[in-house]
Amino acid sequence: MRIYLDNAASTPLDPEVLERMIPYFTEFSGNPSSVHHHGRQLRSAIEKARKTIATLVGAAPGEIFFTSGGTEADNMAIRCTVEGLGIRHIITTAIEHHAVLHSVEQMEKTGAKVTWLPVDAKGNPDQEALREALASDTRQALVCLMHANNEIGTLIDLHKYGRICEEFGAIFMSDTVQSMGNVQYNLAETPVHFVTASAHKFYGPKGIGFLYIRSGVKVPPLLQGGGQERNMRAGTENVPAIVGMAFALEKCINNLEAKRTHLLGLKKQMAEGLKASFPEIVFHGETGEDNSIPTVLNAGFPGAGTESMLLFNLDINGISASGGSACTSGSVKGSHVLEGLGVAPGLAANSIRFSFGMQNTPEEIEYALERLREMFRVKV
Repeated sequence: MRIYLDNAASTPLDPEVLERMIPYFTEFSGNPSSVHHHGRQLRSAIEKARKTIATLVGAAPGEIFFTSGGTEADNMAIRCTVEGLGIRHIITTAIEHHAVLHSVEQMEKTGAKVTWLPVDAKGNPDQEALREALASDTRQALVCLMHANNEIGTLIDLHKYGRICEEFGAIFMSDTVQSMGNVQYNLAETPVHFVTASAHKFYGPKGIGFLYIRSGVKVPPLLQGGGQERNMRAGTENVPAIVGMAFALEKCINNLEAKRTHLLGLKKQMAEGLKASFPEIVFHGETGEDNSIPTVLNAGFPGAGTESMLLFNLDINGISASGGSACTSGSVKGSHVLEGLGVAPGLAANSIRFSFGMQNTPEEIEYALERLREMFRVKV
């Protein structure tokens, strides 16, 4: 038996999503930028998908731009804002995804000032520190704070941080890659200028995502070439993936409550089972229903050896999990998120991220718990 508990890294492609995509591989040919019949068919599919996504997230279709995924969207939001709007002050935290961190670090090398906000032990950015950072510099700032942390699941209140940014005229960007499809958005009423998403986190295809840019914010494109995406993202559009992403998000949002109930049940079962078998276990980040996403549970096993051996033994026992972001898998430095929370290196090295998907079952969770008990020779 093999169990996949690494859904934060990537969810499996929904078979119904694949079914929606297949005609755009097999039946529809041509280039969506062409003005003839075949091109217009594809253009119509793209714009229908754009309208669907915009409706689902409470945005206007003209505010949605398709990208190759969350990394490109993050890079575009940060680099193009800094370079296009002349931003010289960036405010963020050390526990963001590396698509944000590395972009910020690159902007720092070109002369931008970077303020690193402290976070509490659960991963919540310090609101007063944000206010002070904005008040101490009269230059317009770019604030980058992810909505849901991909390693620990902590969910921040976008409205609270966004209102602080509004007060000081700052541009607010949020990486919503982990929360999109798990949270109902109304971006028209959320004080945020940029939002990023990636389809393979909500049962869509890999290699496609989108960037929301609030109407009125004008930035230059990241990629140069053709005039696709209203001159904002050069390159022939990936029509099958765009169609699949829109349908995948639609399925998630339309079934949000049932999905949430199922995932919370799995997360609670895993947390309670781990606590019962390993009384000294430590859960990193927020774990409450209102301040964390239902897909992620990060657990530290005190004195358990090393993360690499834990993951290796789990894999041998048929369980796929991770120590954190798949984008930094195998890093000798360990989790930058747990380090940012102040977790002791020994405990951080023994921490595993279990992340749940709609295909998982209570029986699979129990199987995983049994294998863990066997690994640690815990008697029940």
